[in-house]
Amino acid sequence: MSITARRAAAFAALVASTASFMTAHAATPAYPDRPVRIIVPLAPGGGSDYTARFIGARLAERVGQPVVVDNRPAASGIVGTDLVAKANPDGYTLLLAYSTHAQSAQLFNKLPYDPIKDFAPITIVILTPLTMQLHPSVPAKSVKEFIAYAKQNEGKLNYGSSGPGSSPHLTTELFNSMAGIRMTHVPYKGVGQYITAQLGNEIQFSFANMFTTMPHWKAGRLRMIATSGSKRLEAVPDVPTIAESGIPGFESVTWYGFMAPAKTPRPIVNKLHQEIRAITFSPDVKKQFIEQGNEPLGDTPEEFAKTMKVDADKWGAIGKKLGVRLD
Repeated sequence: MSITARRAAAFAALVASTASFMTAHAATPAYPDRPVRIIVPLAPGGGSDYTARFIGARLAERVGQPVVVDNRPAASGIVGTDLVAKANPDGYTLLLAYSTHAQSAQLFNKLPYDPIKDFAPITIVILTPLTMQLHPSVPAKSVKEFIAYAKQNEGKLNYGSSGPGSSPHLTTELFNSMAGIRMTHVPYKGVGQYITAQLGNEIQFSFANMFTTMPHWKAGRLRMIATSGSKRLEAVPDVPTIAESGIPGFESVTWYGFMAPAKTPRPIVNKLHQEIRAITFSPDVKKQFIEQGNEPLGDTPEEFAKTMKVDADKWGAIGKKLGVRLD
């Protein structure tokens, strides 16, 4: 083949390759090119809803597309979570998951999805110790005083949660077990609902995130007596942990993070991780999270997957020990 012929052949190959690249690029437009939906499987007003809306609004600004939060509160979060598990894995339907997601397979007798295999972890945004609060009608100012009061009034106290198998439910059952007391569980569709019930004295005790309860105990409508983490919260340094208040070793921390359906392309997962982490650690957002009693995290998808495995083992074992098995 002559030099001229070789050059002609090379040029033709280059043209074909360029055309192929442009066709492929046109077939896979930049993500996102339309609105993104975040499913919150609980009712408005709680930590999941707040985190989804807080991060979602800023994500919309960064990617130039609307980010819509869609609350689907039913069946302890199963309905909304299943919707994401079965969604098209294209990055346009995300889940705002919270810490009971991983262990749900070990607590519920049957689930329509696999909480590990059917999801692609993106990042945990924040870690949140829970606050323990009482209705003002309960004459206790400390954990020890409350335990003594609960033992004297066995069967008379109710506690709320955002549903069977939720973090407030398991945390309270762990507290009941370690404190040697018994309270009646009253499940609701979300933290906002059971805090409203507690304000009305329908329930007397609850665990919840601080940014939901802060306005109420600051106004004297509820009394916060302890937090559930391993160390005191920077936002309320005078409030002791449960572990230092008479129940050594007690610890329960909730996380809130984003997931996509399994098989979502890794470049999309990586982009979402990058954008959400940047939002989480922007100075104003980080400061606000810390003031609300949260610890910003922004871990990698691989680290998120490891956390779910650890949580599934830990809380699955606790649920089994306490006899928590759900339909």
